[in-house]
Amino acid sequence: MSLSSSQQRSILLKKNIIASFLIKGWSALVLLLMVPATLHCLGVYKNGIWLTISSMLVWIDNMDVGLGNGLRNKVAEYMAHDDTYRTRRIISSTFVLLICIIIPILFALIALILACDTYSFFNVSPSIVDNLDQILIVTLLFVCTSFVFKLIGNIYMGLQLPAISNLLIVIGQSLALIGTYIVYYKGSHSLMQIALVNTIAPLVIYLLSIPYTFYYKYPQLRPSLKFVDLTEARTIIKTGLHFFIIQISGIILFASSNLLISKLFSPDMVTPYQITYRYFSIMLVVFTVICMPFWNATTDAYEKKDMQWIRQATKKLRIMLIGILIGMIIMILVSKYVYAIWIGQIISIDLNMSIIMACYIFILIYSMRYSYFLNGLGKLRLQLYFSTGAAIVFIPLAYLVTSLTHNIIWFIAVMCFVNIPGLIVNRMQFCKLINHKAKGIWAL
Repeated sequence: MSLSSSQQRSILLKKNIIASFLIKGWSALVLLLMVPATLHCLGVYKNGIWLTISSMLVWIDNMDVGLGNGLRNKVAEYMAHDDTYRTRRIISSTFVLLICIIIPILFALIALILACDTYSFFNVSPSIVDNLDQILIVTLLFVCTSFVFKLIGNIYMGLQLPAISNLLIVIGQSLALIGTYIVYYKGSHSLMQIALVNTIAPLVIYLLSIPYTFYYKYPQLRPSLKFVDLTEARTIIKTGLHFFIIQISGIILFASSNLLISKLFSPDMVTPYQITYRYFSIMLVVFTVICMPFWNATTDAYEKKDMQWIRQATKKLRIMLIGILIGMIIMILVSKYVYAIWIGQIISIDLNMSIIMACYIFILIYSMRYSYFLNGLGKLRLQLYFSTGAAIVFIPLAYLVTSLTHNIIWFIAVMCFVNIPGLIVNRMQFCKLINHKAKGIWAL
């Protein structure tokens, strides 16, 4: 007896969630080990500098004008109809567009580094780090190259195989961890070497994945210049631009926090912030593992008018959210002991910071519970408005609150505050869509 498309989708979803749990468990362990390794290697001050630089490198990952997320939606849409020809055209065209985007960005950023006082920008002492410009330029070269080839991950997500995309990421993280320990045991404690191993490692893995993906597993999807069709690419640019604006807003809200903390307080305050963030973001990782496969499975279900499947899926996530909340309360209660085992006595972290960070992460998770479904349905307009509004408000409000309180706890509280309106609207829009009551702006 053949399975229905709904059953096949659910089976594939379960397989990806199980595989992703194993992979993300591996990833969480790697990231946890990376914190003390880098901290012991660089010390609190240099580690804060590297965390600030690496958070800014994330900005480049999001300069694809939303093409990556637009591509994954189109791949899911075309493959739902078994249209490999259009899928190959859209993949080939997107690769070419990304190359055209990243080359001028790379040259512009290098020129900016050479022209500006980067030490003042990052609030770094030249007596402690004497080669900051060289570190920035070298890491830029490798990150910009990865920018193009990481598109392979979006293709796997569009094929409803996010576990493979996660696997590529975690192998790169593992390679970076091995490189970090080599630097540590060599006794060099070099910020340049830490930057190199963390930017070269993911690029190596993406390059190695190319022959497997396009010459063995999916030769019918292999990109080629003869399949480049910029008119085809226009189909993802409109959706991609919405994703892009949301991504840029996310960068301002999330990736800029390290830089703001470095400037408003000092580079060594970035370290405790990042330690608490990484600790509680374990739950964010867990929920992402569950939510990520729903994105393109939702696209598939929506294309096939299977709204009942979407309703059943969201009920399961509601139960999971309760489990996440209980887990985070337990994490707060045991945080003191976990920090002692994890990082020792190098740094002391206040309980209030753990509590407010847990609140911030839970707000993100709660919002994600709806936004991933909305992304899969391509309903992005309200997300765009509220994420942009949050980004506009965040930096001036953070400066104002910090100048009044001089307390990093209130800085994180601002991060919580600006994300709450988006959470409320995401929930309202999803409920209207799923109950066929969405009209006007709610249907866009």
